[in-house]
Amino acid sequence: MSGYAGKILRVNLTNRKIKTIATKKYAKWVGGHGMGSAIFFDLVKDKSIDGFDPANIVTLMTSPLSGTLTPAGAARTEMQGIGVQSIPIGWFTRSNFGGRFSSMLKYAGWDGIVVEGRADEPVWLDIRNDAVSVRNCRDLALWGTDTWQCQQQIWKYVAGKQMFGDWLEPAGRDGGQTTQRPAVLAIGPAGENLSRMACLIHDASSSAGQGGFGAVWGAKRLKAISVIGTGSIRVHNPQALMQARLWQQKNYAFKLDNLKRKYMSVDFQSPPVPGTLYRRGKPWIGKRPQACIGCHSGCRGRYADGIGNEATCFTTTFYPFADSLGIQRQACDLLNRNGLNAAEMLWGELYIRDLNRAGILGPGKEIDCPLNFGSYGQLAFAEQLVQAITYRNDGRGNEHRFGDDLAEGFVRAADKWGRLDGAHGDLQTGRLMFPIWGLPRHKEARSQLDWAYGTILGDRDINEHGFDQLRSNPTYNKRWGIPLYGSAEEVVKIYTDKMVPFQGDRRMLDFSDANMYSEHIAKLVTWHRYYSRFWKQSVQFCDWRWPDFLNLYGPGKVGSTGIAEPKFLNAVTGYNFSFLNGIELGRKIWNLDHAIWTLQGRHRDMVQFADYLYTQPSFTFDGHTEYMPGIENGKWRYIKVLGRHFDKSKFEEFKTRFYRLQAWDTRSGYPTRKTLESLDMGYVADELEKEGRLGRA
Repeated sequence: MSGYAGKILRVNLTNRKIKTIATKKYAKWVGGHGMGSAIFFDLVKDKSIDGFDPANIVTLMTSPLSGTLTPAGAARTEMQGIGVQSIPIGWFTRSNFGGRFSSMLKYAGWDGIVVEGRADEPVWLDIRNDAVSVRNCRDLALWGTDTWQCQQQIWKYVAGKQMFGDWLEPAGRDGGQTTQRPAVLAIGPAGENLSRMACLIHDASSSAGQGGFGAVWGAKRLKAISVIGTGSIRVHNPQALMQARLWQQKNYAFKLDNLKRKYMSVDFQSPPVPGTLYRRGKPWIGKRPQACIGCHSGCRGRYADGIGNEATCFTTTFYPFADSLGIQRQACDLLNRNGLNAAEMLWGELYIRDLNRAGILGPGKEIDCPLNFGSYGQLAFAEQLVQAITYRNDGRGNEHRFGDDLAEGFVRAADKWGRLDGAHGDLQTGRLMFPIWGLPRHKEARSQLDWAYGTILGDRDINEHGFDQLRSNPTYNKRWGIPLYGSAEEVVKIYTDKMVPFQGDRRMLDFSDANMYSEHIAKLVTWHRYYSRFWKQSVQFCDWRWPDFLNLYGPGKVGSTGIAEPKFLNAVTGYNFSFLNGIELGRKIWNLDHAIWTLQGRHRDMVQFADYLYTQPSFTFDGHTEYMPGIENGKWRYIKVLGRHFDKSKFEEFKTRFYRLQAWDTRSGYPTRKTLESLDMGYVADELEKEGRLGRA
């Protein structure tokens, strides 16, 4: 099996037994998300359990491309299990992070890790090639450390007296040596204290952020997983892999002597510019790009002063009203060290600030809050808020309900305060911007329909940037004079020509008001779900660099997507996968995930946005409008998409169209036996039928 180590590690924390699963048992799913979903389905007998239940399985899966030369496709790790962050329940969900963890896991001889049970005391997992140990945290005093301290302690322990740059000879493989330190994934104090917004951190800021998996690990009393390996990966055709990378670089990668864009962009052609949003991109002296293993374009930053290293996107936007850039960067590190989800913290902090300014929240107010808003803008305020949520107290070490409430997540806190639902509830009015499954706002839902629909029909904010060019380029062209990639009609053709099996349906990218609920948009969301489930989350091409639809270096501006993905996968594995084969397998994975959500209790009636998305016009915070491609007066243009809202009855019609396109029961949203059996998943239909949740054809 080229591209694979051949075995998956299975660790039961309850009895500390270590077993292996043969990778070939799940090879038909190829890797990553597909394998993780299939393993979860097989091992978790009761899919309706809570995420904190010891029977919850957490998988960490690599792909065949992990640790290879595939550009922006060699470094991702896919994590899955029942989460604890969303409402009304924690859905079976996923998170994903980069860095060097998946590569090191492959070098150690493993294609993935399955964690089950709950330890009797805090532990960490020590993987050195095929030598695996469940170790007590007390021996290294790891429990109570922050994520950076934990990693540093483990590095010292595994390296012994060896200095950085010295050769290490880990156990488990005779004669194997490396100059690397272990790749460590760790929870911080927030995870230890079961904060539902707790995440996991690898290196400085590679994070598995969504789902609350930090709290899931905390409930399992698992502090960290450390892995170091000295092996290699068998590549089916090394020459073809090298030629594919050189082909991609020559025809589609940035060229320093001919940059088409000098700023950070979310596409394959992006130059190595750190993807930070501090102070809306305000620059400072002393930074260089940092890349994950195998990547051609470093989107992370390293700074001369060591503050904010490797942080990107949401992590760099936390505490936007800090008194200075320096304070905001230090606040970013607070999140990483304590292990807290940046998106939830950003919108949650702004929510309680708003309540305080309205006289609702504060010492002795309607919501008794111990935070010192007199220090708002200073680092001290961010420190107190982070400490309150991390340790479930007042932020100064004293017991207080406020911190305990917030540790349950801002939506659950608002519910405890009596401010969630009803005509004037904060979730319904938009004061609390957590509009889909109780998760924080990301893109403007009513502008980027694929993002909104993909999230509400799935399990989490999709956080997939494959179509973001469609909004960002015309929007910033209008705002800042940035050159357009192309006309709306030109761009739409390039995109839709690649979207097999729906290619040629141009109206899939018509974001006009008249097309918001159409079958064309249902096809767009369908294609996006299938592509992402396989090519992004199973083969694990990086979301910030793939798909490569429109590329200013490509012939006729046409990017490599549709050709490149199977080219790399086949070179590594020896498979004969076509791009369409991947889309079809993505459909199968999407159906498996949907079956799991159905077994958790999902019905189409639950699939609803927060009320304010139906009643209030869409907006941006800086007052500028947004543009997307659409048909206006019979012609393709970049049209304004702000100021509109969803129509509830028309959204119901859209759901019916979407469910019909999936061949699910349109009355319930349940999968049908006919559909599942056509995908060779009759066993899934059997379990749905046993639980009374099988749809009617």
